[in-house]
Amino acid sequence: MDTTATEPVQAYLTATGERLRADGCDVTIEDWGGTPVLIGHRGDFKMRWMATKLHLFTIAAPATRVTAASLETFSTSAMDYVLARKGQLRGLQNGVAVFPALVGTEIEPAAAAWAQEKQRLRFAALARPVAVDARTGAAAAFRGNPSLGFIYAAHLRNKLNAYFPVA
Repeated sequence: MDTTATEPVQAYLTATGERLRADGCDVTIEDWGGTPVLIGHRGDFKMRWMATKLHLFTIAAPATRVTAASLETFSTSAMDYVLARKGQLRGLQNGVAVFPALVGTEIEPAAAAWAQEKQRLRFAALARPVAVDARTGAAAAFRGNPSLGFIYAAHLRNKLNAYFPVA
């Protein structure tokens, strides 16, 4: 992660914040070790999800160069953050999901491949990392149907497409 956001990166993050607000998310900017990080949160309850509530967080940060290692590290930090905020009661009737996104102007192919490979899981929690090229708007992420957490797949895909549109 890099604390210096270029103009395209800052413009993408600003637009992402607007997309999150338009979808009814609470949006804040927090300082993560000197880096301003965009955080959006919404909670949804649906009977078709076996009467569970899903807390969805979108956490986006600037990065000059996005590597598989930096995306993995950021995803772990984002998941830890989400679990500390809403994960205490996860399980039977509550779940948490996070879109940890690094937005940069240089995306290594390995980072895009890592993001698209699969969602990352913990007990009643999942992450779908996103690698965004701010120059082109291309957002690499897993948009498929997993075997675990499949009841949320369509919802997560819709939100992912709304917040990080495919360029």
